[in-house]
Amino acid sequence: MRVNFLLVSLIIFSLSAIAKEDKTLTIKDFTQGMQQQTGFFSFYYQAEQDKVFLQINDFTQTFLFQSSMPQGIGSNDIGLDRGQLGETRLVKFERYGNKVMLKQLNTTYRASSTNAAEQASIDEAFADSVIAGFPVVAVDGKSVLIDYSAFLLSDIHNISGQLDNTKQGSYKPDAMRSGVYLPRSKAFADNTELEALVTFTGGKAGEYLRQVTPDPSSISVHLHHSFIRLPDDQYQPRQFTPYSGYWEVGYQDYSAPIDQSMAVQLIPRHRLHKKDPNAQVSEAVEPIVYYLDPGIPEPVMSALKDGALWWDQAFTAIGYKNAFQVKVLPEGADPMDVRYNVIQWVHRATRGWSYGSSVIDPRTGEIIKGHVTLGSLRVRQDYLIALGLTSPFSDNGQDDLNVDTSAQREMALARIRQLSAHEVGHTLGIAHNFSPSEYGRESVMDYPHPYVSIKDGKISLDGAYAVGMGAWDNYVIAYGYQDFPKASNETTALQALVQQARDKNYAYQSDPDARPGHAANPSGNLWDSGADAVDELARLSKVRELALANFGLKTLKSGSSLSSLEETLVPIYLLHRYQVEAVAKLVGGVDYEYELKGDYPQAKGAVAVAADKQKAAINALLTTLQTDYLAIPESITRLITPKAYGESRNRESFNGRTGLTFDPLSAAESAANYSVELLLKAERLNRVAQQATNKKGAPTVSSVVASLFANTIQKSQSKSHAELANRISHVVLNATVNASLQDNLAPEVRAELELGLLDLLKWLKNNERNSQHKIMAKQLEQFMQSGEWKSSFKAKALPPGSPI
Repeated sequence: MRVNFLLVSLIIFSLSAIAKEDKTLTIKDFTQGMQQQTGFFSFYYQAEQDKVFLQINDFTQTFLFQSSMPQGIGSNDIGLDRGQLGETRLVKFERYGNKVMLKQLNTTYRASSTNAAEQASIDEAFADSVIAGFPVVAVDGKSVLIDYSAFLLSDIHNISGQLDNTKQGSYKPDAMRSGVYLPRSKAFADNTELEALVTFTGGKAGEYLRQVTPDPSSISVHLHHSFIRLPDDQYQPRQFTPYSGYWEVGYQDYSAPIDQSMAVQLIPRHRLHKKDPNAQVSEAVEPIVYYLDPGIPEPVMSALKDGALWWDQAFTAIGYKNAFQVKVLPEGADPMDVRYNVIQWVHRATRGWSYGSSVIDPRTGEIIKGHVTLGSLRVRQDYLIALGLTSPFSDNGQDDLNVDTSAQREMALARIRQLSAHEVGHTLGIAHNFSPSEYGRESVMDYPHPYVSIKDGKISLDGAYAVGMGAWDNYVIAYGYQDFPKASNETTALQALVQQARDKNYAYQSDPDARPGHAANPSGNLWDSGADAVDELARLSKVRELALANFGLKTLKSGSSLSSLEETLVPIYLLHRYQVEAVAKLVGGVDYEYELKGDYPQAKGAVAVAADKQKAAINALLTTLQTDYLAIPESITRLITPKAYGESRNRESFNGRTGLTFDPLSAAESAANYSVELLLKAERLNRVAQQATNKKGAPTVSSVVASLFANTIQKSQSKSHAELANRISHVVLNATVNASLQDNLAPEVRAELELGLLDLLKWLKNNERNSQHKIMAKQLEQFMQSGEWKSSFKAKALPPGSPI
């Protein structure tokens, strides 16, 4: 018994000693034999278990945590691209016994007061978010080592959620198929970068996912974590105003005096100062440098560099020399490293959007890193449009190799220059401005439509895209980056800049007031041109007519399939689609600015578009519903064969009803439906009704509907276009009935639409010119009796247009 007791006591003592030794294990002892990277946050890599251990020396330190996706999925429709930035978070580590938490701090609600108790009251009132927890594995005085591995291999980018939202399947990370990626895991003095290969497994893969993965049950991407030291306090935030042209970074200051607004609004911008503040022209203390993806091919590489460098023109205009520079990313440099502003060339299975994102200090608005993503297929789409507009080849194909298509290539490169400048502009903090196309293409921050013209009976691509900075761009850079003498009041100086821009009539409308749908201001439109939307639609329609007249074998390069003509036809046949949007916004339109009290001696406010302009817009829209406008020449339809073996229809093809063959009627149907739905949108009709009660001569909902019917269903049509006329009639009837059922339609407007449909029903019964009218009358009568629209007809959707 005594022996057993001694044995048990010895075992307990030994275990206690081991436990005590484990608890006091030093970082040096624990990391013996591991690979070490020393920097802002030093880390250790244990190859035997593929683990990363992060060392924390200061638990009082706040810093920025940035997640990103250096290797993506390659589908515009899924939206998970190479180089995509995730959320920028202000965070800190906190220790709780044997655990360490990574806490994201709430930056939306603050107290700028120096009263510690007042600051604490805000911190305690609004929740923070713990985004990860880690086990403590070793301790060295105040320094702690944590196992970071599980979090590094987690779904920090919400890939599972994005796949689910885009109906691409149900997936989650698989740790056994994931691992630390050491080549891109490095520590520097002010930032630490960690990267991992993360594999997602699951099933029920959607079409887009199957298109871009070799095995859709296993999706392997790279995810990146950046720890960034907070910038010093030498950066001076700059105030936001709606007319500044910048995005807004803001928070609520609960310590603001009661007679002042709690809302603090700042602009995002890079840090920039002159070496010599008193010099009229000076180099920057630290220039803004952007680095081009070395994988970009020529001549695109040079075009992107040229476009990005346009911004140096604007910095030069405010007294800087070489303040904005563009270089090629050095060999071995990591594009996700926060020390580099990057322009990345990103490939996808289909053409898609480009965008400019930034890592922004949420406390001040200072931009730490700009990151541009440019879709590589955009330049090819522009070249395709240029060929479709000009049809430069020969009929027989014998001389196609000798045909000069340099003008078409130059148009595509001109567009990519403009696109480069546009997306870099976003990473400088600048928002869209969709108005400058109306006063001379004065901003790269607009969405430009190629401005093509007719010269000597031929379509000319000269000047399709503007070159260099516009007047608006120069103003915006001055607002965000101009140095002001120390003796001057910055607020007063900025107000003076704004006033100068207003005096020069620089119009400004950004996303909420320009996107199709709820927007009402005709001053802001995407992909439009010209000071007068109606005149520009007429001009562009003549270009479209000539391009279609020339379209055919001369559009194709020798060796191309005839069936591929369809995808080239799409942007030419629909060349008018975005100008139609601009015209539609005149109907029920309201002119207004981002106006503050005191901007003008007498406030301008919101003013309805003149009645004559609205009526001209309605008439212009109705021209796009005419059979002569929508009919595709037989010379074109005859050439477009069903898809050649080895090719297939895709998203860029028209949606048809005739199986494998090209369907010109459905192409016309989709274009007609587009115009009608724009005209009959609920919010637009509601505004038309309101304006009609206050504005003499303004169109009414009844007059809009009557004109629509008179120019389509009730219009006598030639026999040559009888079938197309019938299809357009069905489109108009279907769209009008559906418009009367819109949820957001005002009740009195709904009544006017229903009265218009009742009048149409009477007309159909009295003018049954053909069997189609009889069917429409029967369908409409059933709708009036039941309130349910039982037609099975649904207009075919247009192929995607944006981004041009």
